[in-house]
Amino acid sequence: MSASGKKLLLELPLKVILTENGASNFISHKKRLLRFRLADNVDEYGISLNQFSPQSIQSMLLLDYISKIEISMPEFVSSRQEVMDLSKLIVYSLLYKQFDRDIYSALIQCSCVRDHNRKHPANLIDEKTKIGEKQLRVALSNPRMDAIIQEKRREILEPVWTGIRENKDYSIEEKNIYMLMSEKFMNRMSLMNWYIITLFQKDPNFEQMIVQIRNLLAQYMEKSKVAEYISVMVMELALNSENTNIRKEAKRMYPDVDDLDALVLDPEVRSKIVKTLESKHSLVFLSWKLGGGSSSIGKQGRLQITLYNKSDDFQEIKDDIETKMTADTKKRTLIDFYRELPEGQEGTDLGLYYLSYLDDACKKVNVKFESLVNQFASNDLTVINLIFNF
Repeated sequence: MSASGKKLLLELPLKVILTENGASNFISHKKRLLRFRLADNVDEYGISLNQFSPQSIQSMLLLDYISKIEISMPEFVSSRQEVMDLSKLIVYSLLYKQFDRDIYSALIQCSCVRDHNRKHPANLIDEKTKIGEKQLRVALSNPRMDAIIQEKRREILEPVWTGIRENKDYSIEEKNIYMLMSEKFMNRMSLMNWYIITLFQKDPNFEQMIVQIRNLLAQYMEKSKVAEYISVMVMELALNSENTNIRKEAKRMYPDVDDLDALVLDPEVRSKIVKTLESKHSLVFLSWKLGGGSSSIGKQGRLQITLYNKSDDFQEIKDDIETKMTADTKKRTLIDFYRELPEGQEGTDLGLYYLSYLDDACKKVNVKFESLVNQFASNDLTVINLIFNF
């Protein structure tokens, strides 16, 4: 999506669940937290938003203030672009954080840092090193350091930009997008990483650091392509669930109408059905759960997207599967789910098509992806999980 098409404010009914750090920050600023009952019947604390700036949500995500975001609506089609933008925003935020962590891991493995650690065992720079944000700001906030950072930034980026400009496969718009994206990743690099760069910039082996950063930047720019596929897949699943709910309600409201497909395409009728679904709280719930804060070792790069849809006929599908195979239905993948839908059901082919694209895109850039379909027996929800590990 081009930068010019971005909205300054998005309108979606968000439930933003906060991490411990996020909650502490809000409470210290005298902000009242709300208690929510989420689609999985778990009570959590957070804030509620109906209109928000993408920038503010991204800032909170980058600060590890958000553990989960949930939206619930009777229909998604009118908010298609907003939902896709939110999904991309969440994926990009996760990628920025993971990029920064990987940069740190790569820097501390460089020979100049290892040599320093051998010579100065009392001042090790390793995965356990913690330097406060204030201390880092003091160390880096002077004209000399600023000039070094700008110079090293250019040194990292210029060969990357040359590669983008000379790539004949990219359109002019794609070249601009990739150049902007490379800057965005670099802008998200933490003060700690810049501190290490400035510390070793005169070391004879410093070039190793620059090469490592460039390699990771190239990897993450490739990984970022997955964000688009994820947003399309999420939207497809939401629309599929929305259509299931609308058709079911249409059947109940208009029992004598044979052609339900034509009926639900009538804007007036559709609007009536949507209002009824809303009053009955028959909604489609969509949530993004971020792997865990800094304490969840190995899970920081995890994203779980869950779609909850109330479905009366789940038991029929479940019984049918159980007669066909002894496998545990809770372990079904999304591909199985699509294949088991009644023949001719709207959106099945498209869903499988998007799923295969997403699967291929993830494999190409080494993002682990799995999909699971199961059910919460307590409140008759069909649950689709997309799990990514970046």
